[in-house]
Amino acid sequence: MKGYTTDQLHQALKHFFGYDGFRHFQLEVIQNVLKGEDTLAIMPTGGGKSVCYQLPAVMSPGIAIVISPLIALMKDQVDALNANGINAAFLNSSQSQDEQQRVIKQAQDGDLKLLYIAPERIPANNTAFFEFIKRLNPSLFAIDEAHCISSWGHDFRPEYLKLSVLKQYFPAIPVIALTASADGVTQKDIIERLELRSPRQFVSSFNRPNISYFVLPKKNAVGNIIEYIRRHEADSGIIYALSRASTEEIATTLAGQGIKAAAYHAGMDTSARNSVQEAFQKDDIRVVVATIAFGMGIDKSNVRFVIHHDVSKNVEGYYQETGRAGRDGLPSDAILFYSAGDIIKLKRFTMVDDNPQQSAIALKKLEAMQQYCESPGCRRQYLMQYFGESFPSYCGSCDYCLSELEERDATEDAQKLLSAIARTGERFGAGYIADFLRGSSAEKIVPAHKELKTWGVGKNLKKDEWMWMAQQLLSGGYISRTDGEFAGLRLEEGAWRVLKGEARLKLVMKKAVKEQPVQLDPDYDIKLFEQLRRLRVGLAQEQNVPAYAIIADNALIELATFLPTDFTQLANISGFGDYKVAKYGAVFLNLVTEYMQANGLTSRMHFKKAKPSRKAKAEKPAAGSSMDASLQLFLDGMSIADIAKERRLSVGTVEGHLAAFIASGDLSITKVVPFDRLRNILETIEATGQYVAAKPIKDLLGDDYSFGEIRMVLEHYKRTKR
Repeated sequence: MKGYTTDQLHQALKHFFGYDGFRHFQLEVIQNVLKGEDTLAIMPTGGGKSVCYQLPAVMSPGIAIVISPLIALMKDQVDALNANGINAAFLNSSQSQDEQQRVIKQAQDGDLKLLYIAPERIPANNTAFFEFIKRLNPSLFAIDEAHCISSWGHDFRPEYLKLSVLKQYFPAIPVIALTASADGVTQKDIIERLELRSPRQFVSSFNRPNISYFVLPKKNAVGNIIEYIRRHEADSGIIYALSRASTEEIATTLAGQGIKAAAYHAGMDTSARNSVQEAFQKDDIRVVVATIAFGMGIDKSNVRFVIHHDVSKNVEGYYQETGRAGRDGLPSDAILFYSAGDIIKLKRFTMVDDNPQQSAIALKKLEAMQQYCESPGCRRQYLMQYFGESFPSYCGSCDYCLSELEERDATEDAQKLLSAIARTGERFGAGYIADFLRGSSAEKIVPAHKELKTWGVGKNLKKDEWMWMAQQLLSGGYISRTDGEFAGLRLEEGAWRVLKGEARLKLVMKKAVKEQPVQLDPDYDIKLFEQLRRLRVGLAQEQNVPAYAIIADNALIELATFLPTDFTQLANISGFGDYKVAKYGAVFLNLVTEYMQANGLTSRMHFKKAKPSRKAKAEKPAAGSSMDASLQLFLDGMSIADIAKERRLSVGTVEGHLAAFIASGDLSITKVVPFDRLRNILETIEATGQYVAAKPIKDLLGDDYSFGEIRMVLEHYKRTKR
């Protein structure tokens, strides 16, 4: 593989993906892969793992083979790559034989830079298959969700064990293993089982600063969810539930309240799941309610909230699920409704038949999840420390840190709670003890317990407050949990000293959480942002891709903040690489400039700070260099089809390049579109009054006219009407 300078990699990142700088350890990982070395990369969900193999793939000869277990995610990533002008495809069970043969031919013809396949397609021993892969000239193997190969991981998949064969058949081809969540033991297991050779390991921070974490008591959870969604009426989100029945029940309830929601679980047939997935990606529905057990593989960048109606089985899974919020870096919420009863239910599912070791691992991970929910401290700190990363005790964006906290002498109330534990035989959990103290007459309260002196002596505190006190006593070592499926609370030595009056006890008591609603940057023009979103929806419908694959929300916010007026300025907006500037730049710039003229605004691009990594501006190629090359070849007499073939671009991309110069007045429309065709398109534009989106025009003109041809005429029309 060829070595590249840091500046060249920055230029490639901007050209292909539109990003101004690398995140986390992306640059170091990419450099290691391009050197031909094996790599293990641990990065948070939404942290940019895919760029770590996608950029080396486009910069290397041959094809990158990507192994991914999630069919939905394959499609998302392929759509996003194609939207960036990068040829990619996937092979999986959702395709017909004809579709698979078409993809195989593309790969054999050298027309693809990335090919996504499921791990099931890798045979343990099949010489013919590996000869086929060899003929494709693989540049690298990328193994996504690499934790699935480890029995110590939270999502062990036996089919991953076969992947060690890759290094056996292709010892010289670099392998990059990627995951969002793997502790030290799991990382070691990944390296050994994949037979990676002296790999470099890159472990990024697990902190997602844009996500706020909330753990709330599970009282009227669905009602609270409805209230939250109504307060965030413009946002998309995912709700996780334990059972398929729960997902359907919650989705039906939400729909009954006028919220566009749908269930999504493994019990649905493939077409139904695909329909929900597509509707969610295209923002036709706002909320998907999914089973925790079913990996959605969502790559949707503008998910603003993830809500857990039920608790996750482990911290790793919870972290990955919450990480599906805010992948674009904008403020987002992760909310979990917690009940100790969920832990009891999940303990029944942790037992793996005839595998006590795996059962013990699952139980230990569930206990860590319970500790997260019950921890009397900063949620973010707990998550970071779980993954071996230090973090301060105050984050300012979780339910603990946003609560009004007060330290007070809680000795008398603590004595009531400790006495209740002792008198009921140290056999019951915190929920039962809290109900007992409040004098509950529920059937679950043992009749004999209602005769005890401590029954009902705790009506001065709410159940949540008693539960919170129990959590702090657990954390302080005054009490502990008994073993077994129905773990009870038992007293430790310190508790007896408090009971006997030999020690006073100060506890931090929580008041109500001060809600901080999700807010975007207040400096952007909200009306312009909404118009840009509507424009993006129209383009997405034309291309039949999710709206965020056209351009992400954070790019629209930058457009509505800094108001670029030309292609060079647009190229400095995050997400607008050369391909997207050429393909969509003219239509976005047209809307921005028209809005500015109508509202008397001027560009604010001078306020946009350059990223530190982009300081060497003298070495940066002109933003339109790719477009200039297409224009020059066209002026030299080459046809659009020949330019596309020469530059290994699509015809639509070249048409987009030329459309940019038609819009600026540097190229006459009559040099590109024959007069009779130009007249027909202009007459249709005039008849419909539609001069923004190409699809209505094409629907009337038919298949004899291409989208690119129509867009070029639209740019000419808009320019002459100014």
